[in-house]
Amino acid sequence: MPTFEHGPVELYYEVYGEGFPVLLFAPGGMRSSIDFWAGDSWNVIDALTPHFRVVAMDQRNAGKSHAPIAASDGWHSYAQDHLALLDHLGIERCHLLGGCIGGPYCFGVMEAAPDRVASAVLQQTIGYDGQNRQAFYDMFDSWAQALRQDFPDVSDEAWSQFRSNMYDGDFVFNVSRDFVRTCEIPLLVLKGDDLYHPAVTSLEVAELAANAELVEDWKGADNAARTADTVVRFLKSHTP
Repeated sequence: MPTFEHGPVELYYEVYGEGFPVLLFAPGGMRSSIDFWAGDSWNVIDALTPHFRVVAMDQRNAGKSHAPIAASDGWHSYAQDHLALLDHLGIERCHLLGGCIGGPYCFGVMEAAPDRVASAVLQQTIGYDGQNRQAFYDMFDSWAQALRQDFPDVSDEAWSQFRSNMYDGDFVFNVSRDFVRTCEIPLLVLKGDDLYHPAVTSLEVAELAANAELVEDWKGADNAARTADTVVRFLKSHTP
């Protein structure tokens, strides 16, 4: 079972195919893990594997990955995990593809280490639309409740601060509009259209970013082949 440890964090990952690397951040909210790709409408891993070296991972305390819980945890903790995994695999530069919560994960890596990202695909990124914050609090609390028995020494205050660090922000929660406005990394934005993945967030990212393409109609079995082709062509066009 491929696992990697950095400090007290143990990350589970899988690697498929050969070629220029693509690091995947799965949907699933706080439970983001490789298994969630199985329910994706366009079979992300299968579509990318013939063309790229695909690295999929379970996020900390999701799937088979584990980490301590602290009040100081937040988006930066995940970005540190992602960069540590790239270092472990000897990957100097890669594409990113994130679904759902993977949108902010992509932005976290792009902000922390822009020189390491050739391009990114944002598949219906999560975001704050002015009305949906409670939905993210509830999602976090559901995930946390399932973990509390494994972390009996973590206080209610620490869990609450962790949640605030993740979901008290604006826009895509972890980076500002100014960052996206000045980001020159090529982005392919697959538009969201629901409570957790509001259309307004995808549209704003596509409008703000200097080098972004927007795909509005990409979901469902009827669009699967076309979406896969669009994503593969985009990634290939930005492969060094």
